Amino acid sequence: MSAGSGGLSSGGPGGQVGGAAGTAPRTVFGHLEPYAGDPILSLNEAFQADPRPDKVNLSIGIYFDDAGRIPVLDCVRRAEAQMLEESGPKPYLPIEGSAAMRKAVQGLLFGAGHEAVASGRVATLQTVGSSGGLRVGADFIRRWLPGAQVWISDPSWDNHRAMFEGAGLAVHAYPYYDAATGGVRFDAMRDTLAGLPAGSIVLLHACCHNPTGVDLSRAQWEALVPLLRERGLIPYLDLAYQGYGDGIEEDAFALRLLAAAGLTFFVANSFSKSMSVYGERAGALSVVCADRAEAELVLGQLKATVRRNYSSPSIHAAGIVARVLADPVLRASWEADVAAMRSRIQAMRRALHDVLAAKRPGRDFGYFLTQRGMFSYTGLAAAQVDRLREEFGVYLVRSGRICVAGLNSGNVERTAAAIAAVVA
Repeated sequence: MSAGSGGLSSGGPGGQVGGAAGTAPRTVFGHLEPYAGDPILSLNEAFQADPRPDKVNLSIGIYFDDAGRIPVLDCVRRAEAQMLEESGPKPYLPIEGSAAMRKAVQGLLFGAGHEAVASGRVATLQTVGSSGGLRVGADFIRRWLPGAQVWISDPSWDNHRAMFEGAGLAVHAYPYYDAATGGVRFDAMRDTLAGLPAGSIVLLHACCHNPTGVDLSRAQWEALVPLLRERGLIPYLDLAYQGYGDGIEEDAFALRLLAAAGLTFFVANSFSKSMSVYGERAGALSVVCADRAEAELVLGQLKATVRRNYSSPSIHAAGIVARVLADPVLRASWEADVAAMRSRIQAMRRALHDVLAAKRPGRDFGYFLTQRGMFSYTGLAAAQVDRLREEFGVYLVRSGRICVAGLNSGNVERTAAAIAAVVA
């Protein structure tokens, strides 16, 4: 193209793009807005840079043992040793992922011999973590359920809104957490859902609600199912913490209830916490359909969605999960480890409560004992959270959410004393 043709020129080694005569050249990406950073990951970076030796990280959602380390589970170590011994070619997995992992995931979620699995009406993908599963499902909804809007709890995990909005879906919030009681605003939640148009997507935390730790009771789930069915709403369950609430089987109660009621729904699940394999990005997305034929159609279009994105998931993650879940010895070891992790979190909740109750006898800290899973809402204001970080080196997100799994026998008392010092 000639210089006088009116086309763009490189503008030299700086990569500038020429404008009209007499105007200053501009760079290709100079108009971009700076990325503010993820608030939780950015806070974790600030924690790493803090030189104080007694600092405490209660921000990021990672399970640490009582020595403050990310554990390597024995079942995972042994599964990886088997994989190394049998090492061979590492081809691409199919778009939908490992057949062995997908089968194991269905058994874990729905239980052995569940009708939905036996009848073939569950479409399951291995995904890049449960985050990948959530996003694949969001893209699928945007393509095949046009006009559907998404409703998330108030509050919810921040990335829920970002992922669904990033897929081009409108996202709204339904009432959930009651700051006055530390429970669920169930009547308000139910009233809101009763007014939604048919086909609305309702994102629900199957257990261990993030960020509050406040879950629906079994009775509330049982009251919710008829409403979801009658209104034609489509549940989308996020199950990132199976085993951290009441137990591996118990924490699958909600999705098995929905399946038994004949509802069509999505469920994204993760093994990051339960197997302590964060960087492996081991997750899955399952869609419970009306019948086998519909499940085959759904699986096909989910595969098309993945192909347009990352093509196929990790072979190593699949091997770990499939072996641990399918081998009786490794499965028993894993279940014992999950029970021990859950027990340690509960012990930290009790210790935090007991110290706070002793230091602030006029206040009710009972919510620490009723909330479940890795997270708790402390009720602290942003200014109080800032004081904890600046004066005491205790890091938590500004919503007041803490990761209870960051507490241990060496820091829980000091953390509780710091919280007691900043509460009104």
